[in-house]
Amino acid sequence: MHFCMDWRAIGFDWNRARAFLITAEEGSLSAAARVLGMTQSTLGRQVDALQSQLGVVLFERVGRGLSMTPSGLELLDHVRAMGEAANRMSLTAAGQTQSVEGKVVLAASEIYAAFVLPAFLARLRISHPGIEVEIVVSSRASDLRRREADIAIRNFRPVEPDLVALKIRDVPARLYATPAYLERLGSPRLPCDLRHADFISIDGSGMFLKGLIAMGLPLTERNLPILTESYLVMWELVKQGVGIGILDGSIGDAEPKVTRALPDLEPLMFPIWLVAHRELKKSRRFRIVFDLLASEFKARGAAEA
Repeated sequence: MHFCMDWRAIGFDWNRARAFLITAEEGSLSAAARVLGMTQSTLGRQVDALQSQLGVVLFERVGRGLSMTPSGLELLDHVRAMGEAANRMSLTAAGQTQSVEGKVVLAASEIYAAFVLPAFLARLRISHPGIEVEIVVSSRASDLRRREADIAIRNFRPVEPDLVALKIRDVPARLYATPAYLERLGSPRLPCDLRHADFISIDGSGMFLKGLIAMGLPLTERNLPILTESYLVMWELVKQGVGIGILDGSIGDAEPKVTRALPDLEPLMFPIWLVAHRELKKSRRFRIVFDLLASEFKARGAAEA
C-alpha cells in the first residue's frame, strides 16, 4: 500500500535539528558550538527555535550545564536517525563525484601532520592544484563514518565493515637522544647502561613504560620524570637534550640534532594504515589523494631500508 505524505504540513529545519543533536551528544552548548564551528549564541538560538517550533522543552539548565528533558530524550533517537541518513546521503554523493577539484579532509597524528604531510602536500599542490586539503590533527581516531575526516592515517586496522583500509608497512620505532646527553650517560652500549637515563613519556597509562621494558630496558617509573601527550613536545625535549624519546625511525633518522640510542637494539614495530569510507573510494578525487599518500609512505619506507 502506498501512503501519500503531506509535505506541506512538515515545516522542519534540519539545521535546528542538527543543533539539538550535537548539543545532546556533546553535553553543552559550548562544546557543540566548537564542533559545528559557530558561536554559542547562534547555536542557542537554533535550539530555542526548534523548541518553539515543536512546542516542547528539550533541555533544562542544571547549574551551568544542560540536562535533557523526557521529551528531548524521546525525540533524540529520531533526530539521530535523521543525522545518520543525512550522513549516508553525503557519503554516497561524495563517492559519485568524478571531479578532481574540491576538498579532502585528512586526519593524522601531529607527528605525521608535521613531518610527512608537508612534503606530500607540496607535491600534491603541483600535480593537482584543484584539490583543497584540510588537515585534522588529533591523537584519537577520527570517525570516518560521520565524516570527521575523509582519509585517515592510523596505526591500527579498522574493524568497521564500511571502511576500506590499506596497510602500508610496519614501521620501526627507535630510541633517540642528543649525542651530548648520551655522552653524559657514559656512551651507553647495552640496555643496562640506560638504567639511570631519563625518558620523555608520551603516555600516562603505563603502556609506554611496558613497551620500553619489553624492549629489554631495565626501567621503572623513576626513569620517566617528564610526561607529555604531545609527540611534538616530546621530540623538542629530546632535541634539547632533556632525555631519550621514541619515534618513527624514518623521522628520527632525518633529524641531525639527535642520534639513535643503542642503535643495535631491536626497535618496536607498529603498522601504518590508510583508511577511508568505502563510498569515498568511488570518487576520483579521493582515490587520487589516497593513492598518492600511500605512495608517499611507501617511498619513505624504501628510503629508510
